[in-house]
Amino acid sequence: MKPFPEDFLYFLWRFKRFDFNDLRTTTGEAITLIALGEYNTHAGPDFLNAKIKIGDTLWAGNVEMHLFASDWLKHKHQEDAAYENVILHVVYEADEVIKYKDGTAIPALELRKRIPSNLLSQYLKLLHNEYWIPCQHQFHNVSDFTKSLWYDRLLIERLEEKTKAIKMALDRNTGDWEETFYQFMARNFGLKVNAEPFEHLARSLPHITLAKHKNSLFQLEALLFGQAGLLSEEFDDDYPNQLKKEYQFLKTKHQLTPIPVASWRFLRLRPANFPTIRLAQFATLVYQSTHLFSKILKINTFKEIEELLKVQLSDYWLTHYTFDSESDKRNKSLGKTTIRLIIINTIVPFLFLYGKETANDDYKDKALQLLEELPAEKNSIINKWKDLGVVSSSAYHTQALLQLKNVYCSKSRCLECSVGNALLKK
Repeated sequence: MKPFPEDFLYFLWRFKRFDFNDLRTTTGEAITLIALGEYNTHAGPDFLNAKIKIGDTLWAGNVEMHLFASDWLKHKHQEDAAYENVILHVVYEADEVIKYKDGTAIPALELRKRIPSNLLSQYLKLLHNEYWIPCQHQFHNVSDFTKSLWYDRLLIERLEEKTKAIKMALDRNTGDWEETFYQFMARNFGLKVNAEPFEHLARSLPHITLAKHKNSLFQLEALLFGQAGLLSEEFDDDYPNQLKKEYQFLKTKHQLTPIPVASWRFLRLRPANFPTIRLAQFATLVYQSTHLFSKILKINTFKEIEELLKVQLSDYWLTHYTFDSESDKRNKSLGKTTIRLIIINTIVPFLFLYGKETANDDYKDKALQLLEELPAEKNSIINKWKDLGVVSSSAYHTQALLQLKNVYCSKSRCLECSVGNALLKK
């Protein structure tokens, strides 16, 4: 049975948190650690380019770690050429002698009796408790300076993760930023429930096709609703029938194939979030803003973006949430919360990636500045942080906290977290 995850050994080694007094191999040779090596997060030995003196010989090479020496054989390292340059095998328990291919023993260091008992106890408490975050009662014992630096790193990490999907789409679209931005904006309009059909719709209806009809909101609505499969039935109202007739003409002209209407979800959605309303809003945005990504690049504040994303729907949608079902007249423009989610989830990642791809840090700085200007998000995770006394002043902070909870706390990755590290180093 494993006493703890192997990651704990990496932590002990990286931060020199074990007893260094009279280090010796399992065969009694003196060990002098000159350079512990570079932590390797990819395939191969755990630490690269180490320098270690064993007996009278100075060795340069790699360090491999296991809880039990026999794990070397279980992981089949003896069959992998990448492990031939291991100069020291660091283990919690040396239960077996491991040898090189020529039959000589690989020098081994056993740490079982060199781990401070209070450190191991503290780590196991973090690892096995059932609090919302492992360090729930110790989080405030870590300095604000340490946490502030960690938040900065978490935010960049979150943006890097978000931009991976954008980069893949950009490559698929042969570097067309406008087309890629259009597809991701469409996905964002679908919120979580209808994100997939919205993206499917955008990919089936290229931005360049919509651009040919940018001067007619009616034609844009016909294209979007028709391509969404929402004009396939018979209607009582004149307006959807007119849209249907127009779409039949445009469908033939542009050789379009609509997506399955069954893709869309209306159930348990507030009427304001019905896909019909979102499509009408998206059509209006396209109508009001050609070359939208180019405009985003020129904007400097989130207030300017809010103005750009304010859409006024056509008369029909002021009194309808769906076709053939009249409602009280109501303004159905995008709400502030939706606009801010679009900025956080689409505009900021695009600016960040554009700055990275063009080697222009001004755009990356603009992305971070937008998050600092945006008010703190409100959701269940941020509310829970607030209950713990962690109050956010901006979306910059809430995005970092979301990354911390989802990627580190929920997975008990305390050893990779600056807060966890700070607590264990005390």
